[in-house]
Amino acid sequence: MKKFKTNIKCGACVAAVKPEMDKLENTKWEVDLSHPERILTIQGEVSADRVTKALEKAGYRGEEI
Repeated sequence: MKKFKTNIKCGACVAAVKPEMDKLENTKWEVDLSHPERILTIQGEVSADRVTKALEKAGYRGEEI
């Protein structure tokens, strides 16, 4: 499991990243919008670099914590 601090702010933002995040095969992900740092948790075998690139492609940023 990996966790990322993101700039995803709302449900519409989650919807915007969903297509790119869903391309990361064999993973499950969720964003905790109630956390001040909007933590993205991803489960599965995927590199932090691939997650960061998927977020950037959708127009958002993420930093592994």
